[in-house]
Amino acid sequence: MRFALPKAWYLVIKEFHSLSADPVLLALIVYVFTFAIYSISTGISFEVEHASVAIVDDDHSELSRRIAGALLEPYFRPAVVIDAREVDGAMDSGRFVFVIEFPPNFEADVLADKGPTIQVNVDGTAPTLAGNGNVYLQSIISREVASFVSRDSGTVHQPINLVSRAKFNPNYRSVWFTAIMQVINNISILSIILTGAALIREREHGTIEHLLVMPVTPMEIMLSKIIANGFVIICAAVLSLFLVVQGLLHVPITGSVGLFIFGAILFEFSVTALGILIATYVNTMGQFGLLSVPVIVILYLLSGGVTPLETMPIWLQNIMRFTPNTQFVSFAQATLYRGAGLEIVWPQLAALVAIGMVTLLICLLRFRIVVSST
Repeated sequence: MRFALPKAWYLVIKEFHSLSADPVLLALIVYVFTFAIYSISTGISFEVEHASVAIVDDDHSELSRRIAGALLEPYFRPAVVIDAREVDGAMDSGRFVFVIEFPPNFEADVLADKGPTIQVNVDGTAPTLAGNGNVYLQSIISREVASFVSRDSGTVHQPINLVSRAKFNPNYRSVWFTAIMQVINNISILSIILTGAALIREREHGTIEHLLVMPVTPMEIMLSKIIANGFVIICAAVLSLFLVVQGLLHVPITGSVGLFIFGAILFEFSVTALGILIATYVNTMGQFGLLSVPVIVILYLLSGGVTPLETMPIWLQNIMRFTPNTQFVSFAQATLYRGAGLEIVWPQLAALVAIGMVTLLICLLRFRIVVSST
């Protein structure tokens, strides 16, 4: 396999010029690593915020009022007292996410240790809000009842002292997770789009034929597109980490950015080659877009960056471990979130090298077939 560095360098410069002459792609890069990351990180929240709550109070006791008063902002809106006959209509119309019903003689039964039942109606349309909010309500109700009973009886039953410490994200802020994951996912998306678009642009403009009559090999043509576009994407991603993630969103990055860049370079070789591979099966930019969208969506949703890999079926987990996105997400999370070093993330890096070599080989074989038939 012949590979001349000077010729490849000239091809890389040519790719830089081609990319700089495309204002749409340049605008896409700027948008994806700035406004898109900021808007998604601040607009999507997994925490319970301003959830609407209604109270059906058939007890009208101090304890029921105390529980209602403990539902505070920013987690819950001020509780609204409604009649029991309004519950079904209020839930059906979506006015309230939670409706708490206190039975008659609730406080008296609590003090008499009769174990009364509180019914909490939950609108499960939004499962994340419903699930987390239900846990919050259970915790608040249990805390207030325990505090009320201990105050009334003068005794405190506390057999253990449970202390929880959350590492890496002490306040469980979803923006810390979302911001960095958006950078990681956008690297993958742009890598496929830019390299594939570069090849389609050559074929549409007829310049691929000019390259074929020059003393360059398909390997040099392919690597020039990978190096040029990968360099631009990694530079944009690093700037986004410092300016948007750390600067605007105030998300701490505890790990080594240098190690992250090294892993991103390894990841670029496989995912950019995938973009070229997709482009070899189509003739126009529109066809490339239609074919690349399902690939991007599958890699995005099943890489472990949106939903944990452990929640997927075992057979799907085993398949996704052979994709570069899954390995890169695991590596980036360990590096940027948990501050892991090379001694911890080397298996993911080794997997990225192996996957990248296989992907590059398949892409090269397919690219040679395409250019030889042109």
